[in-house]
Amino acid sequence: MAYVTETTITDIVLERWMAVPDPRLRQIMQSMITHLHAFVREIEPTEEEWMTAIEWLTRTGKQSHDKRQEFILASDVVGVSMLVDCINHRLSGEATPTTVTGPFHVHDSPELVDGADIAKGAPGEPCYIVGSVRGLGGAPIAGATLDIWQADGEGLYDAQRGGDGAWMRGIFKSDDDGRFVVQTVLPVPYSIPMDGSVGDLMRHTEISPMRPSHIHFLIEAQGHRRVITHLFKKSCRYIETDVVYGVKAPLITEFKLMPAGSTTPTGKLAERPFWLLEYDFVLQPGENASAATPASAAA
Repeated sequence: MAYVTETTITDIVLERWMAVPDPRLRQIMQSMITHLHAFVREIEPTEEEWMTAIEWLTRTGKQSHDKRQEFILASDVVGVSMLVDCINHRLSGEATPTTVTGPFHVHDSPELVDGADIAKGAPGEPCYIVGSVRGLGGAPIAGATLDIWQADGEGLYDAQRGGDGAWMRGIFKSDDDGRFVVQTVLPVPYSIPMDGSVGDLMRHTEISPMRPSHIHFLIEAQGHRRVITHLFKKSCRYIETDVVYGVKAPLITEFKLMPAGSTTPTGKLAERPFWLLEYDFVLQPGENASAATPASAAA
């Protein structure tokens, strides 16, 4: 029997963890052990430092729940969420790109009629989203589901506001022409939550904790690949320094300011100026993953 020394420990652990019947799990564990041991050898943590890391992970788990996922946020700020997203969504160049889900997606958003207001009195400047869902060839996709969520005009999400009702989120359906209309408020830049374990870590850096103005979309349609993405406000100062690395060029969009007296997308005369975002989502054919739940991460 081989006994443990600093030199032999990695090989002994790897041999032990060969006893995993599932080949994919065995591959994952062998790779994780190899890289984790190499990491520890490189940084040579003190016992106090290693315990600090364990306590940080423990706090991260305790701060995660059904409306906030601190582990997703941790994955986001080191770029792992976006790397996993890129690996799993190598789409056609014509399809709408994906990006991270973020820690604030909620699975029980209300189903709303076309043109409904997800803001419902939330702070912020009025904004309308108008667009369509189409296939790669340009054909409209009727009945596509658009799960939409965002922060309000003060940069706060559902979980941060509290309360029992839905806040700044809703589920819409595209019409027979693939089109949809959503009323909301203009998204604003905001800091990722700094009151948890991830915030504690970020305060030891000089990295900006800010996310650029954006709105989240989860789009599903029968016979097409699900798309989880954001639309970002072009003029936002944080576009190039997004703390979760979620910005992709095709997702940078123009929000147009419309004057009072203009006709809104719901057919009413606007009593005050409003913002208008026009965007057409393009889905790639493929297996429909509508029964799956988002696995990746950012706010």
